[in-house]
Amino acid sequence: MSCASLTNDAFVPMAISFSDGSSGTCQLSNKRMSLKAKIPSTQMIRRSDDVLIMTCKTEDGREVTASVPSTIGGKIIASAVFLDLGITDSITDKHREYPASYVIPIEK
Repeated sequence: MSCASLTNDAFVPMAISFSDGSSGTCQLSNKRMSLKAKIPSTQMIRRSDDVLIMTCKTEDGREVTASVPSTIGGKIIASAVFLDLGITDSITDKHREYPASYVIPIEK
């Protein structure tokens, strides 16, 4: 006998771009991951209960830092019925969500 799982994947895709359409790189980090990414792109971001910090530099040398807070996903309410799943999700932060896309504000 197998049982269905409501557990989310550990990672969520996020499309990231600069507000002026320029290209560059960003160091993306939260307490569960850190990676260097080309911008614009779509990155797999590890779910976490803390903010995602973006430390970026455009190709022409402009620097910007942004932070994206995570939110509690709708599945956590459903998983509260299943005590063991709720505990697992809260330990692994898999109940947290980041937005599907984020535009980093930067001046021209």
